[in-house]
Amino acid sequence: MPKPPLDHFGLLAPIYERVIRTPEAAEVEALLELARGQVLLDVGGGTGRVTQLLQGSGARLLLLDPSWGMLQQAQRKGCCGIAQGTAERLPFVDGCLERIVAVDSFHHFWNHAAAAKELVRVLAPGGRLVIEEFDVRRFAVRLVALGEKLAWMRSRFFAPEELAALFRAPGVSVRLHCPQKSHVYWAIVEKPE
Repeated sequence: MPKPPLDHFGLLAPIYERVIRTPEAAEVEALLELARGQVLLDVGGGTGRVTQLLQGSGARLLLLDPSWGMLQQAQRKGCCGIAQGTAERLPFVDGCLERIVAVDSFHHFWNHAAAAKELVRVLAPGGRLVIEEFDVRRFAVRLVALGEKLAWMRSRFFAPEELAALFRAPGVSVRLHCPQKSHVYWAIVEKPE
């Protein structure tokens, strides 16, 4: 996998949470249907802002991110189960994760089709993957996408149906939650038991 010319997130890590919004804990928990004792992977979890939201859930929380600078911030905050890696090559066996969340990270993955395949591979039967992404159909999001492209971030933002299409496969269901007047949408991917 090619290395980015610059570790943008390593540079942004110390101020990341001051400039990036964090979703509401209740919304994330409701979409995940997270239960006590379940294993949850926060893929592209960066500084652990979402993992921290879910610490009171009783789930076993894992955080994976490629940026060492971001992981250091998560570690300073006491996030447990931290690993460095990418969504395209997840260090987990098939079907081992009951819940996976990816908040504001999917557009940063290097190979979206490979990442989608890997996420479904590690999702357990009866498992659920919840992805929050910015909706590129919104003008403000298009400006963010342009800014990230100019900063050499290689981001690729997807319209909701485009993202859902990456996960559509036999034995996998995908539904979209697109709140009106919001710059974000949610994709809920499930693998039946």
